[in-house]
Amino acid sequence: MEEIKLVIPKNGEDKTPIKSKIRNGLILTLIGYLLLLLGAKPSLFGLDRSPVIGFVQTAMIILGLGVLCLGAYISLKKFWKRPGPTLTADFGTRILATGYVIAVFTGMADVFGFGSHPIPGVPFFGPLQSMGVVIGEALIAIGIVMMGSVAD
Repeated sequence: MEEIKLVIPKNGEDKTPIKSKIRNGLILTLIGYLLLLLGAKPSLFGLDRSPVIGFVQTAMIILGLGVLCLGAYISLKKFWKRPGPTLTADFGTRILATGYVIAVFTGMADVFGFGSHPIPGVPFFGPLQSMGVVIGEALIAIGIVMMGSVAD
């Protein structure tokens, strides 16, 4: 019987090739985009059942946006040449995360109980929530652009 050895990387170095991490990040980004599309436009997949955007669609939009952000972060992180990110890229990471938090809490405001349709009513994705999610998505886009900066 062979003995299995556990290899622990030294000094935080990662043994996974950079190309495969970038590929995995891009695949994750594509999956996130498809989940976002499934939530925003289910008729593209033949799944449209309601004239309004309800809880499940809103949750799919938020989940897809989160997976998309994670994939973009993983992909862009591999473009940093030095051990840590540049200052601009670090700010971009934080702005990306802030945009996602804004998108989650404005998109799910009715579910959390502070939206325009409180808990006893049927939660749906209204115009104020869509504006908040768009603002969150704009911050995410700004963060991704800032993370792409590779110069000091």
